[in-house]
Amino acid sequence: MKTESGSEPKFKTKTSASAEPALQELFLDSLQDIYWAENHLVRALPKMIQAATSEKLVTAITNHLEETKGHVVRLEQIFDLMGEKAIAKKCDAMEGLSKEGEGIVESTDEGTATRDVGIILASQKVEHYEIATYGGLTQLAKTLGLDEVAEILAATLAEEKLADELLTEVAENDVNYKASEEA
Repeated sequence: MKTESGSEPKFKTKTSASAEPALQELFLDSLQDIYWAENHLVRALPKMIQAATSEKLVTAITNHLEETKGHVVRLEQIFDLMGEKAIAKKCDAMEGLSKEGEGIVESTDEGTATRDVGIILASQKVEHYEIATYGGLTQLAKTLGLDEVAEILAATLAEEKLADELLTEVAENDVNYKASEEA
């Protein structure tokens, strides 16, 4: 079946009784995608920590780095529960968001609150991507009857939402004001 773009659809509805349903395949593919993304963040977040100036921002990102390491472990637990090997599939979205964050750091002056504002903006884009992903995966897990998997995903979703709220708090109560006073 060809699509309007002329390419084959990635996930087809399968008719073989032994084949995984398309929704299950999409779910697994999405898990592999976010697994790559979380592993990528474990390597990228230390660069943001190093570039940040605000103590509150450094603390927030440092704490989230530790949570992110836990997210990787949770995803590996989910793969185990599903009887699947934990395989990462490159996440183009996270790669792009990460490059955007690096670009903000490179285009702002070191030691400024303006750079910190940029780091917060880039970090919140990452958090919003993760919130959307974990929210969707939680619902898919429920649909597929994977209740234990859904609970694990929901726990990560809650942490991602809290990280986003903390970044907003740091911006509103500290960094944005300081940046507005810079020349």
